[in-house]
Amino acid sequence: MAIPLLEYSPISQNQRVASYEVPGDEQPRIFSTENLLSATDLDILIEAAYRQIFFHAFAADRERFLESQLRSGQITVRDFIRGLLLSDTYKRSFYDLNSNYRFVEQTVQRVLGRDVYNNREKIAWSIVVATKGLKGFIDDLLNTEEYLEAFGYDVVPYQRRRVLPGRTEGELPFNIKSPRYDAYYRSKLGFPQIVWQTTVRGYTPPEKQPTAGNPALFLQMAQSINARGNTPQRLSVMNIDIEKSVPYRK
Repeated sequence: MAIPLLEYSPISQNQRVASYEVPGDEQPRIFSTENLLSATDLDILIEAAYRQIFFHAFAADRERFLESQLRSGQITVRDFIRGLLLSDTYKRSFYDLNSNYRFVEQTVQRVLGRDVYNNREKIAWSIVVATKGLKGFIDDLLNTEEYLEAFGYDVVPYQRRRVLPGRTEGELPFNIKSPRYDAYYRSKLGFPQIVWQTTVRGYTPPEKQPTAGNPALFLQMAQSINARGNTPQRLSVMNIDIEKSVPYRK
């Protein structure tokens, strides 16, 4: 018998109210299969899905079979997201390198487009991971009423309510706020790395840099020649014979 999901409440009652936002350049772009005009738009949608789940997908990380099914209309965007979450890349990069609590936090951010409300929500979903496994956790998360109302079957998940009117700065992107590796694994991999520089680098503004034909550009070349001049003659009035040095005409 499966353990039912523990109840958890939002950290603020404002989470229950539908947001009113004025469209702007900082608003996230919504990718959906309902308004595709060409095959290029579908390629952009697939790239957005990879960025949302993996943050960056190399050629070896791409799921070609899932992409083919999505292009042919055999699966929905929600099924494509499910396939990425159950892929070996996501399991190896997130599930194997983090605890259940941190894995739940990262997955909720990518799937539901928000931060976890509190530790109680982490514990509730961590119990699902422990009892139902990775597949059961992903299925329950995609079947939640919150996901279906926010994204449905055709919209790629995105970070919601990132721009808040009451703050001078919005929420940080999830890939910066919650990096892929935990502190324990970052220390094992040697991050962060401190690089010591033996030379001091300077910066010259463009308006102070010498232009073409400036003698300063040839200063180092002139100094490298190391030319030697003639030794100056040592003359004195006492050793000059005026009678012999002045021509005399007979």
